[in-house]
Amino acid sequence: MDNSAKEREAVSLVAEAEKKVRSARSFMATLFGGSSKLEEACEMYCRAANMFKMAKNWSAAGNAFCEAAKLHLHLQSKHDAATNFVDAGNAFKKADPQEAINCLNRAIEIYTDMAIAHYEQAADYYKGEESNSSANKCLLKVATYAAQLEQYPKAIEIYEQVGTNAMDSPLLKYSAKEYFFKAALCHFCVDMLNAKLAVTKYEEMFPAFSDSREYKLVKKLLDAFEDQNVDGYTDAVKEYDSISRLDQWLTTMLLRIKKAIQAEESDLR
Repeated sequence: MDNSAKEREAVSLVAEAEKKVRSARSFMATLFGGSSKLEEACEMYCRAANMFKMAKNWSAAGNAFCEAAKLHLHLQSKHDAATNFVDAGNAFKKADPQEAINCLNRAIEIYTDMAIAHYEQAADYYKGEESNSSANKCLLKVATYAAQLEQYPKAIEIYEQVGTNAMDSPLLKYSAKEYFFKAALCHFCVDMLNAKLAVTKYEEMFPAFSDSREYKLVKKLLDAFEDQNVDGYTDAVKEYDSISRLDQWLTTMLLRIKKAIQAEESDLR
């Protein structure tokens, strides 16, 4: 089968998949087997995508994989949806690099969301077994992933909860500053005033926080934000990083805040 024949077959499969989707969305189909029609449509979109790939029509292949991914999300098949977005990203690499990045980022979001659900379940299990240390480790994973997905309220709640518990423990007290620091950065990503109020609250709750390098960094970042001083912000981060190396999570949060400063600075011009 030559490329033109493969492409014609792929186009036919897409048309059939679209027909299945329309049929599944009718009232009667919703009552009687609508989901099975969507599953069939998913399969047809994937077959079409692979045929488009064989015909070297990369954009059409990427679009077909995306359609399959959307249907899988509708069917709550998150793993299959993420896989389809990865396949779409790989197809788009040869035709539309930006769309490839968008698809791969969507896959990462879905995988991360799945990880959050699993860690939340694990935390509930450990709480039931009164294994608080293991539960906290799972919750901190949830907070890490939630912040990456910009689910800041969830992340803040966990960091504050774990930090409050830690500051009352002689063995864990030292780590409380880290959790309050991360909570403050999440607040900062939402709003500078939120961060300012949060830092004041953490300082009152846990006076040792004000002696930490993390506290001093946040204060410098707040000052830089208020002054719209991007260079001052960058210098403060570099100074901190020269002693305590930034991990990927901190780098991501700090870059998001920096972009907010740059955006406000641009608006003032």
